[in-house]
Amino acid sequence: MRVDRAIIGLTGRLEVTGDVPDSVRGKPLLLAANHIGNLDALVLIAACRTRRLAPRFLATGGLFDTPVLGTVLRTCRHVRADRGKSTAGEALGRVVTALTSDHHPVLMYPEGRITLEPDMWPERGKTGAARMALASGATVVPVSQWGAHEAMCYGMVRVEKTGDLWILFASWLRAVRRRPKLKVHFGAPVDLSDLSADRVGDATRARDRIMRSLATGMVPLREGELGAPHHFDPTRPATDKPSPWRP
Repeated sequence: MRVDRAIIGLTGRLEVTGDVPDSVRGKPLLLAANHIGNLDALVLIAACRTRRLAPRFLATGGLFDTPVLGTVLRTCRHVRADRGKSTAGEALGRVVTALTSDHHPVLMYPEGRITLEPDMWPERGKTGAARMALASGATVVPVSQWGAHEAMCYGMVRVEKTGDLWILFASWLRAVRRRPKLKVHFGAPVDLSDLSADRVGDATRARDRIMRSLATGMVPLREGELGAPHHFDPTRPATDKPSPWRP
């Protein structure tokens, strides 16, 4: 977290609003964030530090297999999710165990990837975060963010050669000169008290409430950019599907 603080301090100007209520601290807590860029995990860690939180991330399994980063992730007890594999469902059990084993929250992206929505609003999202919250009884706090997409370009889906890394690093160096605002907002806990892990359709209902809360929290962060973002990233692809949560 000290290293992260230094990187984010160099990258841009962190602005954090909202907080996590004292009443839910020390209990199962799931932080659900929108995903907008390659560097936003570091932004979220820095934001959590200002709110006295040390979250564990639910991260894709490939990161755990890399020589250096994988060791760091395992040592810090982040949670592995193997997307697209037969073991993908095991992530739910791992997160439930992590949420109920100690007081450290788990932070995850309900969208499952960096948003490719045309104007960078949250995509529809998956039910994973909702199912984890309902199964563990965890409180869900939406963490909306904006600005981290300016800190590093989208680049490519997979880094396969040194040149790919340079594209990402060069975009970060440009951000260091610009020092963009990195905005993060901790919203009010999402009310899921009337929903159950055992009732058909409740995971979808919970997902909808979580995603809608994330989008609502983004509105003040995106003032003046509710349409197309001012920052244009030519490397970022986009789908033709507008967000169902767009205000």
